[in-house]
Amino acid sequence: MLKSIGKKKVTYVGYTKNLSNRIKLHNGGKGAKFTRGRKWRLIYKEKCATKSQAISREYYIKKNKALRNLIKKNKQ
Repeated sequence: MLKSIGKKKVTYVGYTKNLSNRIKLHNGGKGAKFTRGRKWRLIYKEKCATKSQAISREYYIKKNKALRNLIKKNKQ
């Protein structure tokens, strides 16, 4: 999970094989359309054994607002 740096704090959840490269892409204005125009920092990560597990976990975290807010609150 990434959290934006700036006045309005928003989060972004995604999956990747190369986390450091993905953060560089997001901070460089590439990658997901939602992430463009903001600077991001990593606040939470999980490692999954398969791509299928990663996609399932990403979906769960995206849809579970209470969990996202808990992670966001604990990583301020």
